[in-house]
Amino acid sequence: MPRIPLPPVENLTPEQQRVYDAIIGRVGRLGGPFHLTLHCPELTDKWQQIGELLRYRNSLPPRLSELAILITARHWDCQYEWHAHQPPAIKAGLSAAVIDAIRIGQRPACDDPDEAAIYDYCSELHEKHFVSAATYQHVLERFGSVVVVELTALLGYYVMVAMALNAHEYGLPAGVTPPLPART
Repeated sequence: MPRIPLPPVENLTPEQQRVYDAIIGRVGRLGGPFHLTLHCPELTDKWQQIGELLRYRNSLPPRLSELAILITARHWDCQYEWHAHQPPAIKAGLSAAVIDAIRIGQRPACDDPDEAAIYDYCSELHEKHFVSAATYQHVLERFGSVVVVELTALLGYYVMVAMALNAHEYGLPAGVTPPLPART
């Protein structure tokens, strides 16, 4: 059970119902972070719009977007976020070896230079709160300005998702073993 009560779907206010219907109509279910924030329907509505833009309509291939999301989930030790994004990462073509290395907190042996560039950028921003000039320039030259802006925003968005899920202790579905091992 999360720390905060989830708004019961059968008793939503008209504004909550409007936002709920919009999310259900788009993705078919009310995901964890949105169920938590439905207490504030305007926030939830804006948040899900930003999430749709950053996840589904950015300039990166889905494989690289999901890579960035998994790096964020691991950095924040967010079990639910990892659980929700590992299957799309596999479907998008991210290798099991790269996924598993990130899961256990190691730098993956990225054979793909795009994956290595995204990994370095995301890891530096999460760990150091800045990106070195060399890493930034490398990503900028490789992908362009639009991707640098979108990638940074994608990371920020999924940090907010992880923070909400972790702070409110939104759990994994029943019977699911936590996928992320404890850090040593």
